Amino acid sequence: MLRKVVVGAAVALSIWAPGAPAQASSQSAWLAKQRAATAKSEDILHEAEKREGLLAQYQYMLDAYVSGKDEAFLLIFGQYVSWYQTYIGAYDAARTSFSIRQPAEKDDNPSPLADPDYVAQPATEAIAALAKDRKAVFFNEAHNAPVTRTLTVQMLAKLRAEGFDTFAAETLYATDKDLAKRGYPTADSGFYTEEPIYAEMVRTALKLGYRVIAYEAESDATGDAREAEQARNLYQRAFKGHADARLVVNAGYAHIVESGVYLGGQSMAQHFRKISGIDPLTVEQTMLIAHDAPDKDHPYYRAVVDKLHPTVPLAFVRKDGTPWSLKPGYDVSVFFPEDVLQRGRPTWLALGGLRSPYFVSSDMCNKSFPCLVEARYADEGDDAIPADRLVLNPIPPNIAASERARRTQTEPTGDLYLRPGRYRLTATGIDNRVLSRQDITIRTDGASSP
Repeated sequence: MLRKVVVGAAVALSIWAPGAPAQASSQSAWLAKQRAATAKSEDILHEAEKREGLLAQYQYMLDAYVSGKDEAFLLIFGQYVSWYQTYIGAYDAARTSFSIRQPAEKDDNPSPLADPDYVAQPATEAIAALAKDRKAVFFNEAHNAPVTRTLTVQMLAKLRAEGFDTFAAETLYATDKDLAKRGYPTADSGFYTEEPIYAEMVRTALKLGYRVIAYEAESDATGDAREAEQARNLYQRAFKGHADARLVVNAGYAHIVESGVYLGGQSMAQHFRKISGIDPLTVEQTMLIAHDAPDKDHPYYRAVVDKLHPTVPLAFVRKDGTPWSLKPGYDVSVFFPEDVLQRGRPTWLALGGLRSPYFVSSDMCNKSFPCLVEARYADEGDDAIPADRLVLNPIPPNIAASERARRTQTEPTGDLYLRPGRYRLTATGIDNRVLSRQDITIRTDGASSP
């Protein structure tokens, strides 16, 4: 049931994403192509899940994507592939597989650079100040771009200190009754929790003492009906018996928009506000990010990055405390820095300094490639979603043909990004066979030891 709901969101995104193919005779014809592509994508996904191990599943998905020819299929299935790429820690590849262009549009508010009263602030500070008197804070994310999860992870401690005590995340499964007792997510905890940053979000909330709840629709509802069911679940599970609760929500894309028409009806946030009478602080994080090509970036994003060269996420706030947002229906928008890659991985994986890079050589793979290297907290079970994952492969996916010969001459290396603490490292091959194990400790200064 839940995957059907997630897929419905994927289809909606592709329908309304700017730049529909010129050869489509009409929107209805394009929609028909997408529905066929979605059915095909689902069949491939079900086949992939029969493979033993995440790496083999991803390889099956990638092979189907590379061999695809139809434009609608590549658009729809590119999002599926991007999810798997985030699961294995291949974040730059995920951005290449699926990246929604963000053009300037008529309903955009004027650029904050055009108004001298707006001042750029670290988003962590701006949002903490804006949330002080709020009952609820809603963050959104782009499912294929986990950079949009990093600020939320960083904000959890600040909001907990301000009295927020309940956390809800889209596509958590209500069926995982032992999540709070266990203290970490597993493959049975949710859909996007398979991705390590999302899992770290849930894990961090649990460690900080948040009451973590699931609010996803449990029926086959789609569109407005799904939004309404989500809102009812959210309100009842957060506030029934907890009238004084203060709520933090992580949701996808425009589920948090507070005005306008969404999927032919209203968004989850609009339904929630109507049911609860609570006006949430809505934090938009999906529009002002770096894409796989600069011409896909919003013009405001490019102007802010070129002028301010941010190294942390930014929000603009007037001197009177009024925040700036790109679109009506959101309280504040976040500008994320451009990606900086180190050994092929984005440095935003450091989560604003909460984690440090740990160098991984190809020795862990025992000359068997590709191999998946995972780091799990030492006090968590083998069923835990890892703190971080990466794939070591002499010829990584999506690499240009001109680079292939050079890459085969070098040993693959990478960085895992880890908080201070003890970890179990495991390397597995394409056949899910364990290639090596290692125990390490990350010290508070970022250095490591066996």
